[in-house]
Order: sequence, then C-alpha cells, then structure tokens
Amino acid sequence: MKRKNRKTERADETVSTNGEPVIRTEGLSKSYLLGREHVPVLRDIAFSVERGEYVSIMGQSGAGKSTLLNILACLDTPTSGEYRFCGHDVAHLSENRLAELRNREIGFVFQNFNLLPKLSVAANVELPLIYNGTPRRERQQRVRGILERFGLWERRKHKPNEISGGQKQRVAIARALVKRPSVIFADEPTGNLDSRTTAEILTVFEELWREGNTIIMITHEHDVAAHASRILHIVDGTIAS
Repeated sequence: MKRKNRKTERADETVSTNGEPVIRTEGLSKSYLLGREHVPVLRDIAFSVERGEYVSIMGQSGAGKSTLLNILACLDTPTSGEYRFCGHDVAHLSENRLAELRNREIGFVFQNFNLLPKLSVAANVELPLIYNGTPRRERQQRVRGILERFGLWERRKHKPNEISGGQKQRVAIARALVKRPSVIFADEPTGNLDSRTTAEILTVFEELWREGNTIIMITHEHDVAAHASRILHIVDGTIAS
C-alpha cells in the first residue's frame, strides 16, 4: 500500500455512516462457473475505505480489479464473504433497496463515458436525478451548478458527439457527482484520453478528493494510481500490497 499526505484536512473526513468505514470487505471471493469447473476470480479480499479517502485499485488486465469494482458498486455479488457499504450488509438487501442504494449513494465514471448520444450534455447529467426522484426545480439547479463548475454550461445543449473526449469525461464526472453520492467509482477513467487530457481529469479527481469526496479508481497505470492517497495492488485475484 502507498499513502501520501493531503495538503488540506477536514474534521469529518474519516467519519463514516454509523461510525463504520464507508466500505468494508471480509473474506470476499468471487468465482464463475465455466462448464463444470468453478474458476476463481477474487480470493479472500479484505480491506476497508474510510469516508474521504481516495483509493486506487491497481492491477494488470485479468487480475480481477474490474470484478471487484462491480461488487463494490453493487453491480455484482460475491460468491462468498461479507461486503458492507455505508453500514449496510449488501448481501441482505432486497433488489429494490440495492437499486435505491445505487441511485442515491453511488456515482460511476466509465472509461467509455457511457453518455447517451441522443441526449444533450445537460440531459445526460440530469438523468440520475430523474431516476432517484429529485424534484424538477432542484434537478435544474443542480445540473446548472455542476455544469458551471466544470466549465460545461456553454456546452449544455451540445450532443456528446459535438464535444471533445476530455469534455465527455467531465460530463461523465458531473453526472456521477450531481446526485451527491457517498462514493465515486471510476473504472479506468483516463483510458481513452491523451496525456494532456488525462492530467486535466486527474486534477478534477484530486480537487473532488480535497473537498472530502470518497473516490475509488481502477487503473493499470502507475502514473495514474500515484495521484490517489492510497494504492491497493491486486494480483491474481488477491490484494498483494
């Protein structure tokens, strides 16, 4: 593991829901059935993340990092072990409660942006607020605020194919952040960007972290991982350091 000091501190940064870490896993394992054989992907994963941490999960292709991220983001379930998110034992939540947790507490930033091509920038950012039932006036205020923050307000009526790759990723981050989630998950968020735009996006993540946001980022790049406050190395489905 690798840690680096943050330049600014907030008194409530490590205070989690119900006094627990925002994320905690114990003995987490995942395997898939391939024919008659169970193929292990994750083995006995155990770690925790406090509120306000910026954690990179680093590993080569096939190491299991994306599978782990999907479990942490409540998009998949482990074969065995315990996973607690914001004080909830995820295994005991109903499908409706899981959906509510994803809609309200989790923001996801994808490598390929995952913007809807027929919707404008503003409409893409507004979408998660529609899903979680935020009233219309509040939706409009939040969307304007977040787009102004990321320098995208003038682009609000543009479609995704009318803006640059860096602007697309800023839209994706704005969409993840607009619902004020407990954790922002980022899956290789700089994988499709050039070096200059990568630096810009990593600056955005660092600013979000310094404001007290909890960020978990998947990457295979050492330079990208080094921007986090802590690095977890995953090798062959286990946390190696």
